[in-house]
Formats: sequence, C-alpha cells, structure tokens
Amino acid sequence: MFRIEVENIKCSGCASSIQKALLKIKNVETATVDVDSDQVIITGEADKEEIIARLIELGYPEKGTNTISCKAKSYMSCALGRLS
Repeated sequence: MFRIEVENIKCSGCASSIQKALLKIKNVETATVDVDSDQVIITGEADKEEIIARLIELGYPEKGTNTISCKAKSYMSCALGRLS
C-alpha cells in the first residue's frame, strides 16, 4: 500500500474519475480517494511511477507539481466523473 498526496481534487466527481482510471492499471487491487486530505491510497503491486503518470494525465499531479495544464485537465476529469 502507498499514498500519494495530489493537487486539484475538488469533489466526488474527481474521486470517481481517479478511482476508475487507476483500477484499470495492472496490479492495482484498490484505489481509494480521500477528497478531504487530497490523498490517493493504492493497494496492490502496481508500479508507483505508472500511477503518478496516470494521475498527471487526469490532471491530478503530486502535491507541489501542479501546472495550469493539469488544472484544466482536472476540470474535465471532474465533469466526466460526475456524469458516470
């Protein structure tokens, strides 16, 4: 198990998008998103760097590495998460 503190989590829509995307990665057993603490908790033998790369693609980079591009992507991921 490992935790990653991320940027741009705003709501349950964000959490849903993150969870669905991470569960598709090989060897991710569970992906839990704590909206209040901006943390993603992963269990399984997944590659941490692959998880981080996917989070960046979704717009949720590690704390301290945010960009305008990531912020914009996070709004799209959030909206998609709310729809599903």
